[in-house]
Amino acid sequence: MTSADIPFDHPAPHSLSQVRAPRRGGMAWRHFGDTRAFLTSPQLLLLQVAHPVVGAGVADHSDFRAEPWQRLLRTVGSLGTVIYGGQAAATAEARRLIEVHRGMKGTDAAGRRYHALHPEAYHWVHATLVRGPVDALRLFGRGLTADETEEYYREMRDVGRVWGLKDHHLPPDWASFCAYYDAVVAERLECNRSVRDVLDELAHPQKPPVRWLPAFLWRPFAALASHYALLVTVGVLPPVLRDRLGLRWTDRQQRRLRRFARVVRCLTALVPPPLRIAPAMFLAYWHTHRPGTDPHTRRPLGATV
Repeated sequence: MTSADIPFDHPAPHSLSQVRAPRRGGMAWRHFGDTRAFLTSPQLLLLQVAHPVVGAGVADHSDFRAEPWQRLLRTVGSLGTVIYGGQAAATAEARRLIEVHRGMKGTDAAGRRYHALHPEAYHWVHATLVRGPVDALRLFGRGLTADETEEYYREMRDVGRVWGLKDHHLPPDWASFCAYYDAVVAERLECNRSVRDVLDELAHPQKPPVRWLPAFLWRPFAALASHYALLVTVGVLPPVLRDRLGLRWTDRQQRRLRRFARVVRCLTALVPPPLRIAPAMFLAYWHTHRPGTDPHTRRPLGATV
């Protein structure tokens, strides 16, 4: 790997600010932070760390195993900021992410050199976040129409550019994106230490670091949450990757997933669409307005300046 392979070593001045963040009320705004998409988030993490570069970076540089809940909140807050925080906050968060990942490099267990800002790995993380809500809405809702999916992808493609990806890294339309996505799953993803760590955490979730939740109350809830998290995570994985990771999937599990999806579909149908993204918007607001953040990036959610 050479320095030419790293897309963000020398970003052009103000290049990120020239790319527009998602507009208020657009397809990305309306669907990315949908609570139903949160149900598939463990699968997205598994897909991400199955990429050899991402997996090595997480294994060597992440505090995921020690602080999974804190890590989850930081990640969701960061994503929400780019989607819902407005132009100034999205641009500032993208620059922060580039700086955070700039020093994450090394050699993996197979002797391969890696860098967290390698465009292939950075694009793959973005791709999983693009695909996740589409799959979740298809499983737990009516799904997006073809035209809605294209519009959603155009807006999420701009999110990739906000993050610093170049145009030539991003497929031009949904069909070419799906072809790229399927090729990465078939040819690049692997079982590694980070994959095993994610599966282990799903099977034995740590108690959140809050004093008011005693362990004896957490244990039964954790068992139930683990059951359904693994059911959804394994069930929505591409079958070729599921087999490669050695994850068992039976017709009985498929029936259970369908029943669970029907329950979620019925319950969320009662929730007005704006409330389905309310948790994501709250986390974005907290992420941009908490003490220590730059007051110059604080804007009403969705502000265009």
